[in-house]
Amino acid sequence: MTDLVTLAELGSPLVVIGGAAYVRHASPAAYWSTVGLPLSVARLLTSYSSTMDACGLTVEPSRWRALAVRATTRREVRPVPPRRGIIRPTSTGLRMRLRLVPGQEPADVAASAERLRHAWGVYAVHVRDVKPGVVELWLVGFDVLQQVRMPRRSDSRPLQVPVALREDATAFVRDYRTVPHELVLGATLSGKSMYLRNLVTGLAAQPVVLVGIDCKRGVELAPFASRLSALATDPDQAAELLPVLVKEMEDRYDLIKTRQGIAPGTAEELITSDIWGLPEDERPAPLVLFIDEVAELFMVATRKEEERRDEMVTQLIRLAQLGRAAGIYLEVCGQRFGAELGKGATMLRAQLTGRVCHRVNDEASAKMALGDIAPEAVQASCAIAPELPGLAVVGDTSGGWSRIRTPYLSLADAAATCRATAHLAPDLPALNPFRPYVSPLPDVAPGSMATARPVTE
Repeated sequence: MTDLVTLAELGSPLVVIGGAAYVRHASPAAYWSTVGLPLSVARLLTSYSSTMDACGLTVEPSRWRALAVRATTRREVRPVPPRRGIIRPTSTGLRMRLRLVPGQEPADVAASAERLRHAWGVYAVHVRDVKPGVVELWLVGFDVLQQVRMPRRSDSRPLQVPVALREDATAFVRDYRTVPHELVLGATLSGKSMYLRNLVTGLAAQPVVLVGIDCKRGVELAPFASRLSALATDPDQAAELLPVLVKEMEDRYDLIKTRQGIAPGTAEELITSDIWGLPEDERPAPLVLFIDEVAELFMVATRKEEERRDEMVTQLIRLAQLGRAAGIYLEVCGQRFGAELGKGATMLRAQLTGRVCHRVNDEASAKMALGDIAPEAVQASCAIAPELPGLAVVGDTSGGWSRIRTPYLSLADAAATCRATAHLAPDLPALNPFRPYVSPLPDVAPGSMATARPVTE
């Protein structure tokens, strides 16, 4: 009996430690909520002043403060750290606001983020500028990109799609009104197709005209044919489709100019320079053009194909330069996009404001995507491991960048979503000749063991 009691006393701590280690590996979110969160809060509260001092985030107190401390407590006057706000726990970490002391700036706190991470035992620390003199620390308790779980709450607005998860546990929202055109690069099996799949299904639930150019015989976009208003599966069809889109853009500009025929006494709110200022009953539906494997549009073998290529590239550049005001947006995907593709490639890339770079095969490809807008992000994109498909680096013209990862979405679920939302596709008569054929679903007898298989992954 004594031996059993001794074994239980010795074994119980081992079982608890082993169980905690297993939960930390199998379910990081559960481990953080039960173990990691209390420990990190305790470390933060007990070591806040000393940690700030070690990170160089304290300043000498003012003369009046020093006199008051000596007069009331008669103790040594210590440097003053930033004033800490209320600690707000979340399912993925902590949030805390700091009021900077005079002489500090947000860059000082951001430079010490790695030290704060180790001092408080969290996975990452992100610094956000809230207002002058106030920053917010986002402490992430675990690697949220290892097992992607999108936030439950997300703003649902027209032409906004929460398509991936950022490394600070917030949703990466693809906002076409803010960033009209985007370039998505990635090698084979890097997760580029999954990003496109989430984007298409997110837009499918909105009254948006979806148009696809997939020169890989349609293997990527054909499963979404029920929701697409037009689909070109080879360069010849693309050469016929692009002039129609340019003509649609010109017609929309004519509509805007009609509204700008300003008469005396016209209210200021009725004067517009894009379709979003038009009355709702006159406003044409926004249009998003998806181009998968854009390099196929640049490939030529004969002189005749070269002339066709130059014409298509010119039309794409026109859409990229002028499409935003007409409500036409581009989503250009490929494995590589540089000057070696041919005339007009660099000019087209310069019009694509948003940049998403998945794992690439060489550093030059990463520089094509991010080198001209966020040079610091090039090395981060080159460090993406093949074991993490869907992981990418996103940047914009402001110079900021962050890591994101797209959640897994099966092709069958994406196709089902497109079929269920097919009735939401706006009617655009000019695109009717290019509408893809949608075959009816086969009838499966009850109890049959046959299962539907997707065309491609």
